[in-house]
Amino acid sequence: MKEIAVTSRIIKSVFFSPSDGQLYIAFNNGETRLFTGVTEGAVSEMVEADSPGQHYIDHIRTQFKRVA
Repeated sequence: MKEIAVTSRIIKSVFFSPSDGQLYIAFNNGETRLFTGVTEGAVSEMVEADSPGQHYIDHIRTQFKRVA
């Protein structure tokens, strides 16, 4: 997994593995989430969005399978 820089009020860090589509998100409140089947495009859209946190809520959380 490689870390991807993100500037967000709610997201602390993002790690993504393009080989298996695993996306790990650590939040500023201490919570973590792991998703599978995530595409590189979806990750790019999230970290480049005006509000990565809102993009996560609207797209990542609802479209990809959470495993942890």
